[in-house]
Amino acid sequence: MKKDLTKLMDLTKEDIVGILNLADQMKKDFKNGKEHKILNGKTLAMIFQKSSTRTRVSFETGMYQLGGQALFLSTNDLQIGRGEPVEDTARVLSRYVDGIMIRTFEQEEVEKWAKWATVPVINGLTDFSHPCQALGDFMTVREYKGALESVHLAYIGDGNNMCNSLIVGGLTCGMTVSVAAPEGYDPDPKVLDFAKKYDDKFILVRCPKEAAAKADVLVTDVWASMGQESEVAARKKAFEGFQINNELLALANPKAIVQHCLPVKRGEEITAEVFEAHAKPIFDEAENRLHVQKAIMALLMG
Repeated sequence: MKKDLTKLMDLTKEDIVGILNLADQMKKDFKNGKEHKILNGKTLAMIFQKSSTRTRVSFETGMYQLGGQALFLSTNDLQIGRGEPVEDTARVLSRYVDGIMIRTFEQEEVEKWAKWATVPVINGLTDFSHPCQALGDFMTVREYKGALESVHLAYIGDGNNMCNSLIVGGLTCGMTVSVAAPEGYDPDPKVLDFAKKYDDKFILVRCPKEAAAKADVLVTDVWASMGQESEVAARKKAFEGFQINNELLALANPKAIVQHCLPVKRGEEITAEVFEAHAKPIFDEAENRLHVQKAIMALLMG
């Protein structure tokens, strides 16, 4: 039976740990010069309706390192841009390629691709979920903290796709997750409903200091994501005080690390000083996108 990765809600703890364990091994082997050509002769179609740095380069490089190839396809490159429906494009591409990764806006579109494609579909980002980035974050947390269980992750800022994915994945893996978001910028209702099963491990508050208290990992993201450019001024006002800075960091565990999915707006969601002080775990996090996505592609397409 075909398997897809459309959102973290579809994965069990065992699924997530299995991906992370394979990613750890692939990273170790890569550093030691050992190759894994397990996708030799296979092709990944990469469909982009949103611009990208890390998603495109990490997937394309990952496919190359696994022995396959990746095709970059923007909306302008496909007949979808002229009105061909997803159900037709998905069935056509399934005759040509071995997997499809899509980076788009609506979660429903990824789910539709998964319904109609006969090859594995991977969510490279939607407005609801960013599963590959969250898995890269969890891989980094394990590298720095040794495990996910009993680690306290605090997310400060917009209840966006990153926040949604960190809540779901973190709670699934035994983490404590605290979120500080302004009124009107909460995580998705479906995610909050999911979190009700973990009421002893999850809190949503309006005070960043309350969320950050004794946290082992502090995470943030830009206040205005792609597609929200018209809201920049309103969001800057709404997110005043929702910044990771030295004052907030002082409330966390003394050995806390900071994570950011990038790109960053220094001076807004995080100060330049804190960002640079935690640059190593942040860029380890970015690198780990490559290794975790190789693991995902190997498991789904291998």
